[in-house]
Amino acid sequence: MPDFRSAGTKLAVALVLASVAYGVTRAPFLLLVPGEVFSLPVPMVWELLTYGFIATEPMTVIFGALVLVSVGGALEAAWGSRRLLRFALGMTAVVGAVVAAAFAPLEVTRGAGFEGAWVMGISLWVAFGLYVGRGQTNFWGIPCTGHQLAMIGAAFPILTALMKHAILPMAPQLLAIFLTWAYMRGANPRLLWLRVQSWWLQRQAKTRSRHLRVISPERNTPRDSDRYLH
Repeated sequence: MPDFRSAGTKLAVALVLASVAYGVTRAPFLLLVPGEVFSLPVPMVWELLTYGFIATEPMTVIFGALVLVSVGGALEAAWGSRRLLRFALGMTAVVGAVVAAAFAPLEVTRGAGFEGAWVMGISLWVAFGLYVGRGQTNFWGIPCTGHQLAMIGAAFPILTALMKHAILPMAPQLLAIFLTWAYMRGANPRLLWLRVQSWWLQRQAKTRSRHLRVISPERNTPRDSDRYLH
């Protein structure tokens, strides 16, 4: 039995409960509807998070919950619960915000809702694979490196988009793969802010150094100076 105190298991339980609730009620405000997220006068910003726990197919619910428990648990052991939750929820919300802003003007997506259980799942999957890197792990008992595991996870939405000609419906998952790769390569807000600060300090140092002049040690130095005593 999974440890229900872990963050990964809690995310999996939330996914199952939210998906069942959507399956029973068919409440559209649980999905990500691009035209509603930033609409006025009542923006439905909660959809940026709720859609990440919705799956409409039973297999997606079960497989997504297993990924959150297994891969989420492994990342939690390496990162800690807080960082895991920040990444899982933050990545889901960022992907939702980009998709909502990009697709809201499009007529083909007007009124259509995106489910995002696999957005969160694929983000954790790829992140764990890139975290392991060249180290050894396994895919259902098959030995592989972390990079290979990340490629296997990314292959699911990529092949679905290509073989079913469903690039638009798979856009959130494809974007999640790219943003996760960027995050694991250092493009996270904290590191980006540190790099901006480092660049600014270097720029300030160069600007101030232009007003400085090097004075020769032989210039204006009396012969009886005590510099020879040191």
